[in-house]
Order: sequence, then structure tokens, then C-alpha cells
Amino acid sequence: MSAPLLVVVDAANVVGSVPDGWWRDRHGAAERLRDRLAADGVPGRAEPVDIVLVVEGAARGVASVAGVRVEAAGGSGDDRIVELVAEAGERSCLVVTADRELRRRVGELGAEVVGPRAVR
Repeated sequence: MSAPLLVVVDAANVVGSVPDGWWRDRHGAAERLRDRLAADGVPGRAEPVDIVLVVEGAARGVASVAGVRVEAAGGSGDDRIVELVAEAGERSCLVVTADRELRRRVGELGAEVVGPRAVR
């Protein structure tokens, strides 16, 4: 049996896609996204998934929960996302971001890319 689809979510990009006051509480906004992912998964995906939420900056203290592993980027969140996709090797990956440069970088590694609406 093959490994579940690896879903890597660019927390800063997804949180920032909706002007709901997230900038006043970046940590809380990342926690709300994490909790929504834990509860809802990735809509439209029937196959099993492993979800990794990549956080940076003020959201670095967000903890993992059942169903969502949180990775705190030591530097650039984009660089950590690229590393996770590269480390996955032949495993299927889906990256959630609207960042054009990040989309290009992970696409070159074979990842499928969708925008923030896929999980909002």
C-alpha cells in the first residue's frame, strides 16, 4: 500500500488570503486554520491524507494536534515547504498556497498545487 497523500499547507499564505483581522493575532489565526484542517481535512479529497501545516514568525508556537502536524519554519516558511516536498521523494504531494514563486518551486519537484480556497 502506498503512503497517504502528503498535504503541505502554507499557513501564512492561507491565513492571509482572507482579510478577517488575522494580523492582530497571527498565532490564533494559525490555530484556527489548524483546527479547521483537523476537523474538515481537505474537501474534495477521498484518499487518506497526512496534513502538515507550515508556520513561521509569530505562529511558530502553534502545536500539532491529531490529524495535523505543525512544522515551525526556522527561517522562510516557503523554504521549509520546498524541503518537505523534496524529502517526500516519490510520495504524492499537494501544496496549498497562492504564492507564485512557491507554486513554481514545488511544481518543479512534482507537487500538485492548489490555492487557499481548497481549505478555506
